[in-house]
Amino acid sequence: MSERVAVLGLGIIGSVWARHLADDGVLTASWNRTPRSEAPCGFDTPRAAAAAADILIVVVADPPAVQAILDDLQSTLEPRHVVIQSSTIGPADSTRFKTLVEGCGACYLEAPFTGSKPAAEARQVVYYCGGEASLLQAMEPTLARLSGHLFHVGSAAQACTIKLAMNLQIATLNEALCEALSVARRAGIDDDTFFACMQKNAAWSGLAALKEPKLRAGDYAPQFSVKHLLKDVRLLEAAVGSLPAVEMTVTQLAAAAQAGWAEADFSALYELLK
Repeated sequence: MSERVAVLGLGIIGSVWARHLADDGVLTASWNRTPRSEAPCGFDTPRAAAAAADILIVVVADPPAVQAILDDLQSTLEPRHVVIQSSTIGPADSTRFKTLVEGCGACYLEAPFTGSKPAAEARQVVYYCGGEASLLQAMEPTLARLSGHLFHVGSAAQACTIKLAMNLQIATLNEALCEALSVARRAGIDDDTFFACMQKNAAWSGLAALKEPKLRAGDYAPQFSVKHLLKDVRLLEAAVGSLPAVEMTVTQLAAAAQAGWAEADFSALYELLK
């Protein structure tokens, strides 16, 4: 199929993807709920964007936002369309959206991802894909423009589930990192010593490397916001029920949001420990 791509949702990640795809010469449309004058190939509605593209990448905040886009697209979707759903949603949402899209004759690929803004800028996000292997193979050239790796997890619902499971680990690692740094600082241990020791410890991780400069500087400009991580952990809670780490991270993230850090990077949970 032709590689005419639309990005629906121009938030922190979607805006970066749209720019990359425009640079590659394959972006033919973009849309955002709040119009952005600087958006490349901007259209007023999802259905207008879909009329100008064959591959529709949906990357918005939550399941209701995805539902609103698909509701708008129902009269426009055709067999030539592939909807690549990259928002973080729950497995039940995925099953519902897949049924809706395929009922219109189009194809549906679940493709949530890991990697915040720096990874998106470097075209190094990692996709957890769910759907038919042949469809993923057809979409791989487009997804490879934005990513460092593609996993074919299984079904669409399974792809959503593993994304939520990965985000639970991110949330709990972040809480442990913030608490450990707080303990060290209260004991008068400087940040250079703390992070040097941690780098030689089994607890060192990609998350720690990403958040070290933000925690050192108290810079909470969002790479991945408190409100979005809270939404993701709540989606997991709705899907699988209560688990100890889920309960703890929901409590801490909700407290950070209530304290005014909802739009900040989730490393701002450190502020709750001061």
